[in-house]
Amino acid sequence: MRSFLVFSLSARAALAALCLFAVTLAGCTTHEGVLLPMGQTVPGASTVNMLVATTRAPSPNPGVLFSGQRGSGVSVDNIVVSIPPDQNRKIGEVAWPEHVPGDPAKDFTVVSAERVDVEGAQAWYRSVAGRHRRVLIFVHGFNNRYEESVFRFAQIVHDSGTDAAPILFTWPSGASVFDYNYDRESANYSRGALEQLLTLAAADPNVDDVTVMAHSMGSWLTMEALRQLAIRQGKVPAKIQNVILASPDLDVDVFKKQLEEIDTHHLKITLFISRDDRALALSRRIAGGVDRLGAIDPTQEPYRTELETAGITVLDLSALRAGDRLNHGKFAASPAVVRLIGQRLIAGQKVTDADVGLGERIGAATLGTAQTVGSAAGAVATLPIAVFVPGARKGLQNQVESIGRNLGGTLQTAVGQ
Repeated sequence: MRSFLVFSLSARAALAALCLFAVTLAGCTTHEGVLLPMGQTVPGASTVNMLVATTRAPSPNPGVLFSGQRGSGVSVDNIVVSIPPDQNRKIGEVAWPEHVPGDPAKDFTVVSAERVDVEGAQAWYRSVAGRHRRVLIFVHGFNNRYEESVFRFAQIVHDSGTDAAPILFTWPSGASVFDYNYDRESANYSRGALEQLLTLAAADPNVDDVTVMAHSMGSWLTMEALRQLAIRQGKVPAKIQNVILASPDLDVDVFKKQLEEIDTHHLKITLFISRDDRALALSRRIAGGVDRLGAIDPTQEPYRTELETAGITVLDLSALRAGDRLNHGKFAASPAVVRLIGQRLIAGQKVTDADVGLGERIGAATLGTAQTVGSAAGAVATLPIAVFVPGARKGLQNQVESIGRNLGGTLQTAVGQ
């Protein structure tokens, strides 16, 4: 009886938290119909020409395109999104239309949307491939409508300034905070399709390298697809070079097992985490109290050593004040962070204390000195981000000593020197 009462109280607490989560999101409106193509944009606007692959079921509404239900296969569309002139929007934000279809001078709108086959997808890539012949595949997270994933990815591509060919992989989502389990199973349902997309991209002779970026629950889907790919082919294809997991809603124990089955030697894995992520705090409760990868403290054991051993770079955004009220989308909402993604991570560069200088307004740190340097960086940079880079402790110490001398020893005091 006592165990039953404990279970009941825990379930009641989780339900209360879920209700609070829903209330937090209250006021968010649906944007049904915004994907209706306008056929044009306006002077000064920018466009993002993307490919969208989905396992969702088609919608009869031309302004919706795909629903949250599971489809029978993979559909691919070429969608061109118009982004309003920079002076008419804030970097890091999606400017949703107040009325459908929207005003391209101030709103995100769709210029065109058309279904393509394999040959059409290859033709699309030849038309958008930059000189570096890179592909960026983005996998969204929990509670996303089709149009939300399209516009958010367009924002990330535009604001990051990347020259990679943008491909969105969007999977069925109930688009409700109460559909967590449905979304989880829908991600499971979509593993094979994402694996197929990764295989095709890596096998294309016109593609030189592939970056996979995932958000929230999409991180679990991404790691599972990479795991399947590694098991099927013996290893992850060499062209898949960068994996970026933003606010990963991923069980830390599951992540360890996934890494064991993926040869990560040639992969550059980067995590964006935030210890004040309220969405992941709720996910942790739903998952029985197991830590979520996107909300760990990388300065604490066993994570500190495990991350260093695996060669994983961690960008801790905990001190950053940007994003939604749940602190779950900081990676896309901060102008400096989203540019860092485009200019360094997608470009194949590891972010280290040597690469990230004060002129870029990022505070650099490493495993072992993260808490102190992360806070000390705020004294000299307006954007307090701690970058944890395995194996760079000696270089950081030299940098800290140099900065400390220039600042009269302030930073040396912060790190206990």
